[in-house]
Amino acid sequence: MRIGFIGLGNVGGKLASSLQRNGFDLMVRDLDRQVATPFIDRGARWAESPAEMTRQTDMVITCLPNPSASAAVMEAQDGILSEMTNRKIWAEMSTTDEHEVKRLGKQVLDAGGEAIDCPVSGGCHRAATGNISIFVGTERHTFDRAFSVISAMGRQILHTGPLGSASVLKVITNYLASVNLVALGEALMTAKCSGLDLNTSYDAIRISSGNSFVHETESQVILNGSRNINFTLDLVVKDMSLFQAVADRTNVPLELAPLLLNIFKDGQNRYGPREWSPNIVRRLEEACNEKLLAPGFPEEIVDDEPESAGFEVSRTH
Repeated sequence: MRIGFIGLGNVGGKLASSLQRNGFDLMVRDLDRQVATPFIDRGARWAESPAEMTRQTDMVITCLPNPSASAAVMEAQDGILSEMTNRKIWAEMSTTDEHEVKRLGKQVLDAGGEAIDCPVSGGCHRAATGNISIFVGTERHTFDRAFSVISAMGRQILHTGPLGSASVLKVITNYLASVNLVALGEALMTAKCSGLDLNTSYDAIRISSGNSFVHETESQVILNGSRNINFTLDLVVKDMSLFQAVADRTNVPLELAPLLLNIFKDGQNRYGPREWSPNIVRRLEEACNEKLLAPGFPEEIVDDEPESAGFEVSRTH
C-alpha cells in the first residue's frame, strides 16, 4: 500500500518514521519543507500538494495541530477531497472534534473513499519507537484493510467503533492525563512544603495506589526542570475544550473540567501558548516560592522498550 503523510511535527514525524522504518512506500508533506528532508533523504517522495499526494497514494494520513488545519488540507482547491476516489483511505490521526471528523468523513464517503479517525495515546517517546497506542474509529472492513499500516505505527490498536468514536475517546483520555498532571503538581508541592525529600516522594507515589502513567513520565521531567514532554499548553487547552464540548453536547454537568480548563488557560496566558505543558506547575512554584526540582531525573522521557508488532486489543489481551 502506498502511503501519504501530511504533518511531520512532534508526533506526526515520529509516526511517519515508523512507517518508513517498516518499509512502506511513503510520500510526505508539511508546511515546513525542511522537516521533510530527512524522510526524502531516506527515500520518501515529496508531494507538491495534498491533491497530488492523494492521486499517487492509496491511503493519506493527516496529523495536524487542530481541526481547522485538517479542514484546510481536506477542502482546499488542491486538497485531499479533490482527488478522493473509490477505495482510497483518509486516516485522521490529529486530535480533533468528533463532529468535524464526521463532517469531513462524509465527504470522503460520498466520493467513494473510506474514512478513519485514529488518534494516538501514550506520549511522543512511544510514538518514536512504534510502541504507542492507537484508537481506530471506522467500519470493520476498513479497519481490517488499514490494519497493517496502523499496526506499523503503534503497538496496542483498539477498534473503538464507527467514525468519530476514536476522537471522543482521545479527548477523554487527554482530559484524564491533564487532571493527573495538575494533581501531581499539587501533591509534589505539598510534599516539598512539608519538608519531604522529592526523590523519596516520587518513589512513594510510584509504588502506591497513587501511581499513574503521567507520574512515571511527566513527574520526572518536572523534577528534572526541563519540563519537556513534547506537548504544549495550547494543545492542552485545545484538547480540554474539545472534551468540554463533548460533555456540553451530551448534557453532562461537569464540575472538575471547567476549573481545570481555567487553570491551563491561566498558565497559557502567563507563560505563553508554546510553553511545555508540565510547566503548569510554575503557578504553584510562584505561589509557594518553592521549586519542584530534584537530582537524578531525565531531561526527556525515552522509550527503552524494543519495537514490537502491533496487535488488536480485546478483552482477552
